[in-house]
Amino acid sequence: MFEVSVEQSFAAGHALRNYHGKCENVHGHNYKVRITVAGERLDETGLLVDFLEIKRLMGAAIEYLDHRFINDLAPFDEINPSAENIAKYFYDRVRAGIGGDGVRISEVKVWETDTSSAVYRP
Repeated sequence: MFEVSVEQSFAAGHALRNYHGKCENVHGHNYKVRITVAGERLDETGLLVDFLEIKRLMGAAIEYLDHRFINDLAPFDEINPSAENIAKYFYDRVRAGIGGDGVRISEVKVWETDTSSAVYRP
């Protein structure tokens, strides 16, 4: 099994609804997102998937959130913008562009801080 990972960052604000603590208040994070892609076979150039393609797909998803108040944006206007839900958002946005020939997203990890992260594994 081969795995390839790409990390990118963005800054955004959010507030957790129905949460009783500091995070119910509007606050921001410098998020980091890592998407890991897995597969059994390499292509004719020896690549599982081109890093640039993953970066392009992630970039479009990041552009939507970057320097915004996430609670105002779909789907987070209806679901809490937790790190867990943000990880699932990235999976949903990127998965259509990654695939074929047994290649799939195996993990999306989102850090809110250097020491706090959430993982989504399909």
